[in-house]
Amino acid sequence: MIDWDQVLELRDEVGAEDFGEVVDVFLEEVEQGLVDLQSAGSPAELESLLHLLKGCAWNLGFRAVGSLCAAGEGRAAAGDVDPVDKLELAKVYAESKAVFLAGLPARDIVLDAA
Repeated sequence: MIDWDQVLELRDEVGAEDFGEVVDVFLEEVEQGLVDLQSAGSPAELESLLHLLKGCAWNLGFRAVGSLCAAGEGRAAAGDVDPVDKLELAKVYAESKAVFLAGLPARDIVLDAA
Protein backbone atom coordinates (compact mmCIF):
# COMPACT_ATOMS: atom_id res chain seq x y z
CA MET A 1 0.00 0.00 0.00
CA ILE A 2 2.87 2.39 0.88
CA ASP A 3 6.19 2.42 -0.95
CA TRP A 4 8.41 3.17 2.03
CA ASP A 5 11.53 3.36 -0.15
CA GLN A 6 9.86 6.24 -2.03
CA VAL A 7 8.92 7.94 1.24
CA LEU A 8 12.50 7.73 2.50
CA GLU A 9 13.86 8.91 -0.84
CA LEU A 10 11.53 11.91 -0.79
CA ARG A 11 12.54 12.73 2.78
CA ASP A 12 16.21 12.54 1.81
CA GLU A 13 15.61 14.76 -1.25
CA VAL A 14 13.76 17.53 0.59
CA GLY A 15 15.50 17.12 3.94
CA ALA A 16 14.07 15.95 7.23
CA GLU A 17 13.37 19.53 8.35
CA ASP A 18 11.14 20.25 5.33
CA PHE A 19 9.57 16.82 4.95
CA GLY A 20 6.55 17.59 7.14
CA GLU A 21 5.69 20.64 5.05
CA VAL A 22 5.99 18.63 1.84
CA VAL A 23 3.75 15.91 3.28
CA ASP A 24 1.18 18.54 4.25
CA VAL A 25 1.17 19.99 0.74
CA PHE A 26 0.81 16.59 -0.92
CA LEU A 27 -1.99 15.52 1.42
CA GLU A 28 -3.84 18.81 0.87
CA GLU A 29 -3.50 18.47 -2.91
CA VAL A 30 -4.76 14.89 -2.87
CA GLU A 31 -7.68 15.72 -0.59
CA GLN A 32 -8.66 18.73 -2.72
CA GLY A 33 -8.28 16.61 -5.85
CA LEU A 34 -10.63 14.00 -4.40
CA VAL A 35 -13.20 16.76 -3.74
CA ASP A 36 -12.74 18.19 -7.25
CA LEU A 37 -13.15 14.71 -8.72
CA GLN A 38 -16.73 14.62 -7.43
CA SER A 39 -17.77 17.48 -9.72
CA ALA A 40 -15.57 16.74 -12.72
CA GLY A 41 -17.71 16.05 -15.75
CA SER A 42 -15.73 15.65 -18.92
CA PRO A 43 -13.27 12.84 -19.57
CA ALA A 44 -10.55 15.45 -20.16
CA GLU A 45 -11.19 17.05 -16.76
CA LEU A 46 -11.25 13.63 -15.09
CA GLU A 47 -8.03 12.64 -16.84
CA SER A 48 -6.30 15.82 -15.67
CA LEU A 49 -7.43 15.40 -12.06
CA LEU A 50 -6.50 11.74 -11.98
CA HIS A 51 -3.08 12.59 -13.42
CA LEU A 52 -2.54 15.15 -10.64
CA LEU A 53 -3.71 12.71 -7.98
CA LYS A 54 -1.50 9.95 -9.39
CA GLY A 55 1.58 12.16 -9.29
CA CYS A 56 0.96 13.33 -5.73
CA ALA A 57 0.20 9.81 -4.55
CA TRP A 58 3.26 8.23 -6.14
CA ASN A 59 5.55 11.03 -4.95
CA LEU A 60 4.41 10.39 -1.39
CA GLY A 61 4.64 6.61 -1.77
CA PHE A 62 0.88 5.97 -1.82
CA ARG A 63 1.24 3.11 -4.30
CA ALA A 64 -2.34 1.80 -4.15
CA VAL A 65 -3.86 5.26 -4.63
CA GLY A 66 -1.49 6.00 -7.50
CA SER A 67 -2.33 2.73 -9.22
CA LEU A 68 -6.08 3.39 -9.02
CA CYS A 69 -5.53 6.88 -10.42
CA ALA A 70 -3.30 5.62 -13.23
CA ALA A 71 -5.91 3.08 -14.31
CA GLY A 72 -8.66 5.69 -14.16
CA GLU A 73 -6.52 8.21 -16.03
CA GLY A 74 -6.14 5.73 -18.88
CA ARG A 75 -9.87 5.07 -19.00
CA ALA A 76 -10.62 8.80 -18.95
CA ALA A 77 -8.14 9.32 -21.78
CA ALA A 78 -10.15 6.76 -23.77
CA GLY A 79 -13.31 8.81 -23.17
CA ASP A 80 -14.81 7.06 -20.14
CA VAL A 81 -16.98 9.54 -18.17
CA ASP A 82 -16.88 7.33 -15.05
CA PRO A 83 -13.29 6.04 -15.11
CA VAL A 84 -12.79 5.36 -11.40
CA ASP A 85 -14.90 4.29 -8.44
CA LYS A 86 -14.68 7.53 -6.47
CA LEU A 87 -15.82 5.98 -3.20
CA GLU A 88 -13.24 3.20 -3.51
CA LEU A 89 -10.53 5.74 -4.32
CA ALA A 90 -11.45 7.82 -1.26
CA LYS A 91 -11.48 4.68 0.91
CA VAL A 92 -8.07 3.52 -0.33
CA TYR A 93 -6.69 7.03 0.21
CA ALA A 94 -8.00 7.13 3.80
CA GLU A 95 -6.52 3.69 4.51
CA SER A 96 -3.22 4.65 2.89
CA LYS A 97 -3.01 7.89 4.86
CA ALA A 98 -3.63 6.01 8.12
CA VAL A 99 -0.97 3.38 7.31
CA PHE A 100 1.44 6.13 6.23
CA LEU A 101 1.02 8.21 9.38
CA ALA A 102 1.16 5.16 11.64
CA GLY A 103 4.30 3.86 9.92
CA LEU A 104 6.38 7.04 10.15
CA PRO A 105 7.64 6.52 13.73
CA ALA A 106 8.97 3.05 12.87
CA ARG A 107 11.13 4.74 10.24
CA ASP A 108 12.31 7.49 12.59
CA ILE A 109 10.32 10.10 10.70
CA VAL A 110 8.72 12.81 12.76
CA LEU A 111 6.36 15.34 11.24
CA ASP A 112 6.30 18.79 12.81
CA ALA A 113 3.27 19.26 15.04
CA ALA A 114 2.82 22.81 13.71
